[in-house]
Amino acid sequence: MNDSPPLVQVKDLKKHFPVMKGFIIERQTGAVRAVDGISFQIHRNETLGLVGESGCGKTTAGRTILGIYPPTSGSIQIDGLEVTTAHRNEQLLIRRKAQMIFQDPYASLNPRWTVNAIVSEPLRVHKLLKTDRERADRVRELLGLVGLSGRLLNRFPHEFSGGQRQRIGIARALACEPDFIVCDEPISALDVSIQAQVVNLLEELQDKFNLTYLFIAHDLSMVRHICDRVAVMYLGVIVELADRDELYENPLHPYSQALLSAVPIPDPKRDRKRHRIILSGDVPSPIHPPTGCRFHPRCPVAMSICSEMQPEWFEAAPDHWVACHAVRSNP
Repeated sequence: MNDSPPLVQVKDLKKHFPVMKGFIIERQTGAVRAVDGISFQIHRNETLGLVGESGCGKTTAGRTILGIYPPTSGSIQIDGLEVTTAHRNEQLLIRRKAQMIFQDPYASLNPRWTVNAIVSEPLRVHKLLKTDRERADRVRELLGLVGLSGRLLNRFPHEFSGGQRQRIGIARALACEPDFIVCDEPISALDVSIQAQVVNLLEELQDKFNLTYLFIAHDLSMVRHICDRVAVMYLGVIVELADRDELYENPLHPYSQALLSAVPIPDPKRDRKRHRIILSGDVPSPIHPPTGCRFHPRCPVAMSICSEMQPEWFEAAPDHWVACHAVRSNP
């Protein structure tokens, strides 16, 4: 357990997107509850994994934490600065401290800008270097850190492969020397042969610059490799949070158990013997989430209380948190 103050503190964070109806006069008829009350902390030099199936709110959570989406309610603190109420100067400071690596390396780079313009943009915005020459030298240095040649300075994104583009995105995120980086599925759009290289690069950079990561992914094997702790998210809420080895060896929430039962095992004999959990039904709509526990319509061990009362977050084992009526009633 790390006794130092956490770098990132998220408390009861909600992000709802309004659903509007009407052509001439629009009115709100509901809201998509993409993130609906999540809380966690991330300590310095730690990597927290955020996992869950597509549409559970992982990316929305990451973008809201950085202030890209304004939160509906809740508190977000990065290095003691409150993101939700920050004034302009504090916002600029937060953006220096916290950056993002986006999922799609093809869409996240401006196709009309050169590599020099893309990577040096944070330097211009935050006025870190005065002259174009100083910025160009810094860009060459950053490209070297991510394994690219400084001679590529004046090329455009379409001249690079997907893996190279993602390295450019990583260089841009490092430009203003942040403390915290949200990695939004940074390898999901890359070839399998390139994924390990990018993950190894992220680990090297973390060790070199003492970086803190929120690593959003649905590749559970890669999450176990890179993350220190893992939070499991379902339909806008976190249902389990634990140390990575504890979670993978002893998942408590039925949804976590179902997710981990689908992780491929390289040993064919072990793979044939293990029990796979196949969930019934589809993920409910985030506009009208189920009452009580959101997972109860698909849960194989659901009880009557699960549809009536939302489960409380409790520590089932040291540093192993879960929200589940079944786990609480059968410790």
